[in-house]
Amino acid sequence: MTSVGSVNNWVGGRWVRSESQDLLSVVNPATGDLLTHVPAGTAGDVEKAVETAAAAFPEWRRTPAEERIQYLFRLKRLLEDHLEEMAKVCTEENGKTIEESRAELRRAVENVEVACTIPTLMQGYNLEDVARGIDEMMIRQPLGVVAAITPFNFPAMVPFWFLPYAIACGNTFILKPSEKVPLTAVRCFELLAETKLPAGVVTLVHGTKGVVDALLDHPKVRAISFVGSTPVAKYIYARASASGKRVQCQGGAKNHVIVLPDADVDMATRIVSDSAFGCAGQRCLAVSIAVTIGEAQRSFSQKVVDAAASIRVGNGLEDKVQMGPVITGESKQRIEGLIGRGVQDGGKALLDGRTLDSPSLQRGHFLRPTVLDGVPVESALSETEIFGPVLSLVHAKTMEEGMAMIARSPYGNAASLFTTSGAAARAFRYEAPAGNIGINLGVAAPMAYFPFSGWKNSFFGVLHGQGRDGVEFYTEEKVVIERWYPEWTRKF
Repeated sequence: MTSVGSVNNWVGGRWVRSESQDLLSVVNPATGDLLTHVPAGTAGDVEKAVETAAAAFPEWRRTPAEERIQYLFRLKRLLEDHLEEMAKVCTEENGKTIEESRAELRRAVENVEVACTIPTLMQGYNLEDVARGIDEMMIRQPLGVVAAITPFNFPAMVPFWFLPYAIACGNTFILKPSEKVPLTAVRCFELLAETKLPAGVVTLVHGTKGVVDALLDHPKVRAISFVGSTPVAKYIYARASASGKRVQCQGGAKNHVIVLPDADVDMATRIVSDSAFGCAGQRCLAVSIAVTIGEAQRSFSQKVVDAAASIRVGNGLEDKVQMGPVITGESKQRIEGLIGRGVQDGGKALLDGRTLDSPSLQRGHFLRPTVLDGVPVESALSETEIFGPVLSLVHAKTMEEGMAMIARSPYGNAASLFTTSGAAARAFRYEAPAGNIGINLGVAAPMAYFPFSGWKNSFFGVLHGQGRDGVEFYTEEKVVIERWYPEWTRKF
């Protein structure tokens, strides 16, 4: 797995060292301990990876779908058998709690399970006699070499939005994980090696922007999947599209939740608190702004502050810890600066997480939950993705006014409503301009057999990850029109 304290690439069915001599430190964000080093990578690393994947493609695409999924069945079992061990690796390099890592891995397994149904999901359709004696059919065929560039916040789950669907459809797959969290990906590929997948079907390449650009530009890479911030998503979408690739890019978010006066306040408080501060707010479905309507302001605001203040912050491997650190010291400083900006713009810090009163938190990149009240709509903070444990409270007189706030946001990843009114829920579902809608849910995370949606600046592309969208993204449609004359048949 490692060589001289650095992680290696997985190319052609074996671990190989990067050509790069430039190594970056990978640090446990809870303790500051050095875990390993990751190479910055080179264009040469990408060239070897792509050529190996391209060489493996012809035989892999000819492997029957029923045989391809047997490797995924083995992978599912291996992931389940090693779930606890992998959760620990994930927590050590990412900082989230061990329970959050376990849940993340279960979602990864869920995607493997759905991809095992490829013999059904990949089917086309046909019609006899579209004209006299002529039949027509649509079949799906794999693209070739495809790649995914994945983020630090879900190092186990997000790669599996793509990998199992890509290879089950007959493609060969290259993963470029975040350089901040390479160890989870390495462990995943060690398990993939145990499935005895043919060499070159899956490839792991570490690196930074130079490696990404090489993947975006390489003529043999047919499709790119990406999850990360909106500025980077725009860059990747533009550059990969310019190279003629199929692209899906999940971007950033500024998710709103509306709390109506008729909501179950205790339930809403618990769920919104979990959504805003779970994974230290470092997830694209985290609630960032809670909009209270009418009387809900009085009943909800103090309760959510109390809930946030009770969250136990610490090392995610320790018992009863409910929130871990943010990923880096730079992230912590950025979030602290944004909190200060919100207060400067007129917001009131009902709970300020920048103050740490525990010596045990000084070594890591810790913040406590923060709740800001009354941040003006015109403040830049109202449209900035904080990606940290910060919840803003705003007030509106009507649900329509709250919906207008959502509509003004440049993002459209998720939006949620808390209510006991079916009519209000239907109106919200119908009108809310976001791709993932939650009703009495704080994190509207689609199951693996549904697409992980996103609108506006939260997604660039047409087909999303997971489920049928994943299958359509990783296959090309071919329409076949056939005529066979009866007299030709009589010859036999």
